[in-house]
Amino acid sequence: MANQSSAFNEPTAEQPGADKDAPLKEDIRLLGRLLGDVLRDQEGEEVYAVVETIRQTAVRFRREADAGAAKELDGMLKILTKEQTISVVRAFSYFSHLANIAEDQHHIRRRRAHLLAGSNPQQGSVNYALCKLKQAGVAQETVSTFFQEALISPVLTAHPTEVQRKSILDAEHDIARLLAERDLPLTPKETAANLHLLRARIATLWQTRMLRYSKLTVADEIENALSYYRITFLRELPGLYDDIEQDIAHHYGTSVQLDAPYVQMGSWIGGDRDGNPNVNGNTMSHALTRQATTILDFYLEEAHTLGAELSISTLMIACSPQLQALADQSPDTSDHRADEPYRRALIGIYARLASTARALGATNILRKEVGHAEPYADARAFATDLQVLIDSLNANHGSVLVQPRLATLKRAADIFGFHLASLDMRQSSDIHERVLAELFSTSGVQADYAALDEDAKVKLLLSELAQPRLLNSPYVNYSAETVSELGVLRAAREIRARYGSRAIRNYIISHTETVSDLLEVLLLQKELGLLRIAEKELDLMVIPLFETIPDLQRASGIMEAVMAIPLVKELIAKQGQIQEVMLGYSDSNKDGGFLTSNWELYKAETNLVTVFEKAGVKLRLFHGRGGTVGRGGGPSYDAILAQPHGTVNGQIRLTEQGEIIASKFSNKDIGRRNLELLVAATLEASLLPQPEDSEHSKQLRQFETIMAEISDRAYKAYRNLVYETPGFTDYFFTATPIAEIAELNLGSRPASRKSTKRIEDLRAIPWGFSWGQCRLLLPGWYGFASAIGGWIADGDKAERLAQLQAMFKHWPLFATLLSNMDMVLAKTDLAIASRYAELVQDKELRERIFKRITEEHANTISILESITGAGERLAGNPLLARSIQNRFAYLDPLNHLQVELIKRHRALSSESKADERVHRGIHLSINGVAAGLRNTG
Repeated sequence: MANQSSAFNEPTAEQPGADKDAPLKEDIRLLGRLLGDVLRDQEGEEVYAVVETIRQTAVRFRREADAGAAKELDGMLKILTKEQTISVVRAFSYFSHLANIAEDQHHIRRRRAHLLAGSNPQQGSVNYALCKLKQAGVAQETVSTFFQEALISPVLTAHPTEVQRKSILDAEHDIARLLAERDLPLTPKETAANLHLLRARIATLWQTRMLRYSKLTVADEIENALSYYRITFLRELPGLYDDIEQDIAHHYGTSVQLDAPYVQMGSWIGGDRDGNPNVNGNTMSHALTRQATTILDFYLEEAHTLGAELSISTLMIACSPQLQALADQSPDTSDHRADEPYRRALIGIYARLASTARALGATNILRKEVGHAEPYADARAFATDLQVLIDSLNANHGSVLVQPRLATLKRAADIFGFHLASLDMRQSSDIHERVLAELFSTSGVQADYAALDEDAKVKLLLSELAQPRLLNSPYVNYSAETVSELGVLRAAREIRARYGSRAIRNYIISHTETVSDLLEVLLLQKELGLLRIAEKELDLMVIPLFETIPDLQRASGIMEAVMAIPLVKELIAKQGQIQEVMLGYSDSNKDGGFLTSNWELYKAETNLVTVFEKAGVKLRLFHGRGGTVGRGGGPSYDAILAQPHGTVNGQIRLTEQGEIIASKFSNKDIGRRNLELLVAATLEASLLPQPEDSEHSKQLRQFETIMAEISDRAYKAYRNLVYETPGFTDYFFTATPIAEIAELNLGSRPASRKSTKRIEDLRAIPWGFSWGQCRLLLPGWYGFASAIGGWIADGDKAERLAQLQAMFKHWPLFATLLSNMDMVLAKTDLAIASRYAELVQDKELRERIFKRITEEHANTISILESITGAGERLAGNPLLARSIQNRFAYLDPLNHLQVELIKRHRALSSESKADERVHRGIHLSINGVAAGLRNTG
């Protein structure tokens, strides 16, 4: 799009700090021009002109809130043909994707410029964290011990809002690489070639189907997740370990070698059965087979390349006896390599890896090995062989050859083993109860287990755990559910035997409400040999998941009671005196609102710390955070630093969900940065000394008292709107695209737990996703103004406002809460939301509900500004503010188009008709809006 009025030229409004963003604008202009060229070439001048007119009218609608512009836009969209509609939606959707690529590249560019300038360490880097720790007097020994004992684990999950197709991700990865290449010095010919390839990749993107036409399977989700390992984790995680060792040496003056794998990857994909009938023992086995194949493919490729690189001859330099022995075991007997022990050793390692890959389920080894060798017993044996090579090189003037490939391969073996990532198992507590009820009944132990009260259940479960016999019998025909659940545990036992103990080691219980919920899973493990009572050995740590507000309030009491049980005490001792607890952000938010959810999570954590300290058990928290702020999202670094004191201690796991996985890890440099942020935040939160003076404690107690009062008010305001206002459910299902989202082929799991039209039964993920699509993002802010405004009004206004300002300044929890809400409000748009409200045909209902929402929104902004002192959104993060503002010109048209398409779709549905192109247009717009907002579920 060559002319200056092009829909995809640089953003219309100049922003402060434009000099820093000049390269970003240049990239956006370039990508927009190339997309315009493709659009003209593929769809014609007429479609291009339509796109441009829609963009200009949408900009006028935004700037002026012009009723005339709204009417004009509405008329323009109504007369679009079905083919034009699809083309226009695709154009704006793809630009959202291209703008994201340009922004990621700009983040990388700015970070690199910072490092090249030799500036002070950036906040969020391990270098910065170590700087603070050293200044605070934290010794190197303490830091080294932290890394030897820590577990920091991002856990990838698949959810029903994961919009991206892998084909699109691959094409975008290529475009990102070519865009980065343009920052290098290029000759005119190289520049022209780069431009040609960029145009070709964008043309490929345009001709690639953005949507899935068939329902995503669990196997598809597994493959999607594995692509991020190839792009980012396999190389960047070992590289981060090396950087951290160098940073420690730089700050403390002594080199260290951190052997323990303190960052380990986790996954739910293939093991999360909660609400997903498609997950079973077979999907677990498939997940580990594909994971093992992925990591072994990497090892094989690296071993092959090392064999080419390490051409060292014993005619030139000696090698260690251990290396020579390893070479002599190689199936390679060629005289041509008789004096090249490293190559021969690596040929032998390759042969053993190939045999291991086949033994673990791989079906296609790209390069056939020279000869047969026995498979490795485990990944430790493989790592031991690599260490022989490293030791020999270090002892024979070859230290310079260890880095980067050999050391990285050894580090990868330590981190990923042969399993790649630990697969968590998850199931709902009510399923466990039904399975055990059947086992108790068929074995004659208890006719109606479900009817027992809690005390009777606990007594029966403990009695049965002490029995040497089993409840299940191969001669009984159980229900399909019981057969499946027992089969899942059997598969877990087989997977651990095949892939190692790190392959599966956690069993998470959704909807944990009682002590018996935990004991039931212990008994089920005993039934399948995963709990051996005589040895007090438990293979899978039983992890409660506390999700709703009442669950969070009960959490510490449940854990105190269960950890007092003698058997559980012994099992925890065998686990290394550590126990994990998972906290759910999504359901607690849908249940009680944004502010109350944050407060109840904070209280649950502080209460758990007290209970665990009393029991002498180390607490590891697993944070079930989502993509949106309404589901616990927001910057991970800030979130970890805002955790209550004593809740981190070098142990943390957290979920990475939906589109957030793509935005964080589809670019290796951005991925490396996000991994470092996790480590840096955990390091700071664990080791940085906390103020312990009485004045600080007194102030914290005052803050907590105020927060408790505010939370109670926010809870009532939120519940009153969402669950107690007549007609609100109808409003939500009509004024958001929730029904259309449920039809999308997004994930393998249904959008609702039950086939009802109740908000209570809707999963928290599509709940948040729907509010994001209509640009209200209500779960991320509603209830705040009612709570704060009411609390201020009930006292001395000036004094209470000053207290809130002090909380914002001195309390990380409150500061992070307001910062996240500020980001949500920056993405919220009432003018756009009003277009969705028009979908509600009942005028009285529409006006009544939307008026409440708009009033709360206005009050929220007013109160937020009075507390923070900032007169505009994201004043403390101008880069993000510019990013959001710049993309509105391309995002707004997608929302307007989505509303028009929903009108058409619902009109057809009311007549029992359907139009596939309208349906596809809605789904394309959902994809584009999700990409533009950069967080979805």
